[in-house]
Amino acid sequence: MKQTIYDFLKRKGLSPVSMLTAYDYHTARTIDEAGVDMILVGDSLGNVMLGYENTLAVTVEDMIHHGKAVCRGAKEAFVVIDMPFLSYQVCVEDAVRNAGRIVKETGCQAVKLEGGAEYADRIHAIVRAGIPVVGHIGLTPQSVNTLGGYKVQGKSLDEARKLLDDAKAIEEAGAFAITLECIPEALAQLITARSAVLTIGIGAGRYCDGQVLVYQDMLGYSDARTAKFVKQYADLHGVMLNAFKQYKTECEQRTFPGEEHAYAISEDVIKALKD
Repeated sequence: MKQTIYDFLKRKGLSPVSMLTAYDYHTARTIDEAGVDMILVGDSLGNVMLGYENTLAVTVEDMIHHGKAVCRGAKEAFVVIDMPFLSYQVCVEDAVRNAGRIVKETGCQAVKLEGGAEYADRIHAIVRAGIPVVGHIGLTPQSVNTLGGYKVQGKSLDEARKLLDDAKAIEEAGAFAITLECIPEALAQLITARSAVLTIGIGAGRYCDGQVLVYQDMLGYSDARTAKFVKQYADLHGVMLNAFKQYKTECEQRTFPGEEHAYAISEDVIKALKD
């Protein structure tokens, strides 16, 4: 049985929550089998699945397409789906309509949206419509052009105060969790201590209520350089590259397929065909 937002909130300060991204059925099923608490269908699929330079080109339809597959694979994990760029920024009505579409068409349990106090009215309206919300502050990839790149946020006094104010506004709007991305550890610890809701860190240090990583990053699935905060648990890129090279060589040398990979037929049938 899937856990609820109240199950997670009861764990605050007691037992950290684990979360990984997934964008397809098989990966979601494997993450679910591992017992990871939450799966995020992130708009990071733009970078890691669709080959875009950033997340800005991702659409609601993209999120629904991948979200459906993930929800079919996640039997116990709690699934959160990102609201992509311009699916909620324009107005409250858009935010509620698109959040409703995502939940209704995928079967996910919550949506996530980026931004602080300026989007508190969207969060409030979505929650009032009966949809759990995860907030997201700090480095917000949908704002990469205004942030000037992918950089640590909240290092100055003014920036740190704004993040504290944003976290409070998001909590008061009704979000049950807040993603803290790429902010100093001590600031994330302070936000976590002052919040009654969960904090889920990605590049926010050791003291959040949970952690999330992009699964391609933590598995070494790409040969791209990863951020400082990523721990690489495997080297899938190396394993896959070597396997593909070996396959190519064996095809060219006719060592694959071997006899053990072929289907037999009666010699009498072949003889009759040749006669």
